[in-house]
Amino acid sequence: MHATLARDGLAALAARPYADVLVIGGGVNGIATFRDLAMQGVDVALVERGDFASGASAASSRMIHGGIRYLENGEFRLVHEAVTERNMLLRTAPHYVVPLQTTIPIFSTFSGVLAAPLRFLRHGTGRPHERGAALIKIGLEIYDSFSRGGGRVPRHTFHGRRASLRALPALNPAVKYTATYWDASLRDPERLALDLLRDGVAAGMDAAGPRDSAMPTDARARAANYVAAVGVDDGRVVLREAAGDREVRFAASVVVNATGPWTDLTNAALHEPTRYMGGTKGSHIVLDHPELLAATGGRELFFEHSDGRIVLIYPLRGRVLVGTTDLEHDMTEPIVCTEAEVDYFLDLIGDVLPGIGVSREQIVYRYAGVRPLPGHGDLAPGFVSRDYRIEHVRVPGDIVMFSLVGGKWTTFRASAEHLADHVLSALAWPRRRTTRGVAIGGGRDYPATERARQQWIADHDPGLGAARMGTLLTRYGTVAADVAAAVAADPDDEPLPSAPEFSTGEMRHLARAEAVHHLDDLLMRRTDLAFTGRATPDTAAAVATAVVHTLGWTATDTAAEVQRAVAAVQAAVPA
Repeated sequence: MHATLARDGLAALAARPYADVLVIGGGVNGIATFRDLAMQGVDVALVERGDFASGASAASSRMIHGGIRYLENGEFRLVHEAVTERNMLLRTAPHYVVPLQTTIPIFSTFSGVLAAPLRFLRHGTGRPHERGAALIKIGLEIYDSFSRGGGRVPRHTFHGRRASLRALPALNPAVKYTATYWDASLRDPERLALDLLRDGVAAGMDAAGPRDSAMPTDARARAANYVAAVGVDDGRVVLREAAGDREVRFAASVVVNATGPWTDLTNAALHEPTRYMGGTKGSHIVLDHPELLAATGGRELFFEHSDGRIVLIYPLRGRVLVGTTDLEHDMTEPIVCTEAEVDYFLDLIGDVLPGIGVSREQIVYRYAGVRPLPGHGDLAPGFVSRDYRIEHVRVPGDIVMFSLVGGKWTTFRASAEHLADHVLSALAWPRRRTTRGVAIGGGRDYPATERARQQWIADHDPGLGAARMGTLLTRYGTVAADVAAAVAADPDDEPLPSAPEFSTGEMRHLARAEAVHHLDDLLMRRTDLAFTGRATPDTAAAVATAVVHTLGWTATDTAAEVQRAVAAVQAAVPA
């Protein structure tokens, strides 16, 4: 059995309002740090002001990649680390991270070769230049070299115009070459984050309490969503629930600020003003467009738009994801994908696939997030370092605080390990084990072959049938065993009338076991219903009806939750 995430996490914190470490921020970097510390036996708590993985972690391009374009900024350390972490995630999280074939359409031979060394010497200053075949070839050779001695994906290949158009006939006929290499697709970022969180909670249950052996061991790793850190009072961090008036004064020897692009705002709330961050906004749209989906040939198209920005067209879940922008953003303002950005995406599709018409009516979802990048002055957004660093400050009450500046999905484990090492040093606590190579959640014992898959299904089926078990295994990894047992035990399990690939019993299990507070948690993060354009008002109503008793909602609560969820989803699609 896997750990259950408590819905009223604040109550668990209030019952014992202290820990060795308090992690603020429930995105992937905060959660991974929580997991690492819990695995060392540290008494650790985590709070997130919204839902888990609902901020920048939910707004990514859904890739695990080494960052080939970072090479032109000279970030070789970061690229090497990212490629290493990518290869590791293909082993430790195979249920959500799978190889992704990526093709670069190239329209010149030598463009950018002379400018690239100048960008290295000037640390990325200047303006973007077109990347020609020669420069891309050099970059891919370096990129491949980082995978040697542990590579999990094939080496890159180059093709001329004729072979390129034969493989991808919808490409702009002006293409001269294509370069194809492999990275990895992150199919369900929010669910992978939940797996990491459950791993941390489970590690806390297993940990011995060397300082307080009488303390229940299951209290050594606690996490609460919809709880914000709003200040410091007499050496304790003030935690406040998002909806309501409950507060807890929480004592911790070390505080970790892992709030990503909100890092400076969090530090200011804790009475330590900083100016670390300079994040840029990235937006995406999701299209239900069978012709465009077919034109991708099942691979990501990763290319340079006319303004020098690197953008992508990416098939995912029967839809096509298009992104991304790189715009300055004030964190006190709303984070939205604007109509101007939508125009930009429709334009770039026409550049690389000119024969395919795309309109706003085919957009089923859109989203935006802010990258947690460091402040960068006048440096152009595309040249800002994607690396991370750790800042050390003290807040009132002699609390040691570490702030993570930067960080990305691909390197979450490595950045969490570095951050945890700083914390362990401050606590004078030994590192007991590494997280390197440790399977994540439903990736543990995940069947690697079709024969093993069928055997796993047969061994864990509580009577749902092979087809249904196969769906659950694909959706949750080996955590599907818990989901299937709950569904089989639910006397009222039925297919959702508006989304029959999900069931009412499944929704109730998620609501009960995964700290669900609101209906939009289910539609937008526990499932892919919103991302794929299936979170209609009817679907929202059906899911609400399924979980109303599990979550203890009144009729008034239910109506408000449906209204809230529909508004959240509709804000993510064009009018």
